[in-house]
Amino acid sequence: MNRPVSPLLHDYKPTQSGRPKKSKALQWFAVGLGVPLAAVALINTLDSSPESTPQPTVPVMTSSFDEPIVVPPVNEAALMEEVAALLPEPVPEFDKLVLTVSSGDTMEKLFRKNKLSVGNLMSMVELDQAKTLFRRIKPGDVFEVTHDGDQVLGLYSQLDLTSALQIEKKDSGFAAEIIDRPIEIRKRMAHGKIETSLFESGAKAGLTDKVIMNIAGIFAWDVDFVLDIRQGDSYYVQYEEIWQDGKYVSDGEIIAAEFNNDGRTIQAIRFIDDDQRSEYFTPTGDSVRKAFIRAPVDFTRISSNFNPNRKHPILNQIRAHRGVDYAAPKGTPIKASGDGKVIFRGTKSGYGKTVIVQHGGNITTLYAHMSNYVAKVGIGTRVRQGQTIGYVGMTGLATANHLHYEYRLNGVHRNPRTVDLPDAEPIDAQYREKFMAVAEPILRELEQFKNTQTPSVAFNSQ
Repeated sequence: MNRPVSPLLHDYKPTQSGRPKKSKALQWFAVGLGVPLAAVALINTLDSSPESTPQPTVPVMTSSFDEPIVVPPVNEAALMEEVAALLPEPVPEFDKLVLTVSSGDTMEKLFRKNKLSVGNLMSMVELDQAKTLFRRIKPGDVFEVTHDGDQVLGLYSQLDLTSALQIEKKDSGFAAEIIDRPIEIRKRMAHGKIETSLFESGAKAGLTDKVIMNIAGIFAWDVDFVLDIRQGDSYYVQYEEIWQDGKYVSDGEIIAAEFNNDGRTIQAIRFIDDDQRSEYFTPTGDSVRKAFIRAPVDFTRISSNFNPNRKHPILNQIRAHRGVDYAAPKGTPIKASGDGKVIFRGTKSGYGKTVIVQHGGNITTLYAHMSNYVAKVGIGTRVRQGQTIGYVGMTGLATANHLHYEYRLNGVHRNPRTVDLPDAEPIDAQYREKFMAVAEPILRELEQFKNTQTPSVAFNSQ
């Protein structure tokens, strides 16, 4: 059936006369593309023809413009030489050896044991950056050695988290340098609720022992983590993680923390001053630490509390107990409860081996029944809060290993567990404005985290 032609189709169909003419540029492009294609076709034809024989003449082609185009023969050997010249020199591969220092090892023993040149070692020992390290190696130190037979070509050893020693053999001899090992600090936040202990809760929240101990250390002046902990207590913490080369290395310092204990809330924010001293302060700039710590020893239990009417276990008579006894294994370190100066060190009747420290404000503290003293702590020595001054024992009138600790104000005994301890100095006035500026965003992050988290959850905050 004949249908009428649609006027739409007819109108939109381009006519022969309406087509644009080819430009000269397009013609040149066609010629340029055609030349190599024609050359390839000609070579294939010659190779595939059984009757064709190699011709000494150079193939000649003509373009659409009747101009002869000469295709020169390809010198494959020369071409390969040119390509090889452009490629980088191959890097030679040498053997690598890891030397781990054991007890009694020296660098010379390690080199002889692994058949490395002792002469090379002697040359490296003369380098300023290496001589001290090589002479003071200790078990666990690791040296990565690149060598060719017995000849050492390079040596690498990590010095600490952020630096390493690198030695390379040059034309003029060995050269050493200390190279940087960049680290990345990532922030991490966590929250936990206490059911039995801080350690149990911290482990459940994914915290390492280091972070848990740091939490306990920050709040040690306000919270006795053996006696004051209550079921339902909670905490929030923002701390640092250290990463290197895309791998987790260890935990860093705590940035901020909050502890909720028996209805009271204690917050602490880290501040680093211009001398790189780090300390924790409350949001108002007061130090979270006190001038004294409650318990100068890590103990298992209080074996005898402050009691003016106690019967002495050995003398079997009423004799006031004017201190607190902390039961702990023999050899447990005893720490100075505050900054001060040692005014007595020696044996003191029933106290056995004893140390007495004089503090500011006419306060003295006494540490008795020690098994031994720290050698460098003697009469007149100035000690810092937390510094070890001796070790738990049972010298004098004692029936078991423990520390007898006394706190005296103006010569009068006070109960170390309940006496009001003087505060440490607040943040220095020159840093107060800077601290407030630092603390504000940290507290805001902590508050946002508190509003979104449930107990025992931790996450990364980049």
